[in-house]
Amino acid sequence: MKRRKFNHLASIGIGTALSIPYFSMSKSVEQKHVRLGGPIFEKYHDPEAWILALKRLNYRAAYCPLKAGADETQIRAYRNAALDNDIIIAEVGAWSNPISVDEKVRKEAIDKCIKSLELADLIQANCCVNISGSRNPNLDYWAGPHEDNLTPETFDLIVETTRKIIDAVKPSRTFFALEPMPWSYPDTLDNYLKLIKAIDRPRFGVHFDPVNMVSSPQVYFKNGDLIKDCFKKLGHAIRSCHAKDITLREDNYIPQLDECEPGLGKLNYQVFLSELSGLKDIPLMMEHLKTAEEYASAAEYIRSVGKRNQITL
Repeated sequence: MKRRKFNHLASIGIGTALSIPYFSMSKSVEQKHVRLGGPIFEKYHDPEAWILALKRLNYRAAYCPLKAGADETQIRAYRNAALDNDIIIAEVGAWSNPISVDEKVRKEAIDKCIKSLELADLIQANCCVNISGSRNPNLDYWAGPHEDNLTPETFDLIVETTRKIIDAVKPSRTFFALEPMPWSYPDTLDNYLKLIKAIDRPRFGVHFDPVNMVSSPQVYFKNGDLIKDCFKKLGHAIRSCHAKDITLREDNYIPQLDECEPGLGKLNYQVFLSELSGLKDIPLMMEHLKTAEEYASAAEYIRSVGKRNQITL
């Protein structure tokens, strides 16, 4: 698929035929910033090499470089390296199914979430993130759709489980967050707001991935409105964001939405970056691409949108 091309705004020249001095009436545009990050394909074995790899990619945000259970001395070393080099550790992934119908899987997932949240707090990541999970009994689709996912009973189970994870750790320097999914809570803005109220924990934060909330043609074509509404109502609680893109097939009579590389889809990155730049130190993390070259291409596109809107990434 070819990348969409955007024309830069032409600069406007003003004549100076009058002999009196010309003073520009235009106001200087304040430069805004967004911290962009993504996976690192380069191998590293210590904080110094990790920082160098991030700088080579011009990333100002990073995924957590360590796994749960890492030595505390090592955790502190990476934490200090990030702080000393103005790098935000965006998130610790706790990817698992803590509402699984398989009790063994459920217990292991909750334990993973607790340990991951402990790591996030020690390394001072912006958040520890997971999905809420799925009631799908097929373990191959632990994050997949199921008829019981969007029910009041499952909503209550998510509330109970999330409270259990947060209360076990009592984090003071990070947040536990749930990434939205199209078939699991929080699937919509309204349901995210309901979940925040029901969980009722100050260290429960928001992880924002707009692509995961685009689940119909109506939302697809007006996703900029969705993004604005989410930042308006959830912005104060957002801790990290994911950068992807989405397309809607035109040759199929049943709506089919597909994830793709940023710049190859319809997500309104102008709105996304403009809204995100209004928050301080909330990272935008690219994901799900296969190669370093694809990430470089995605970063180039995102930065080009930022440049046209006076936003540095």
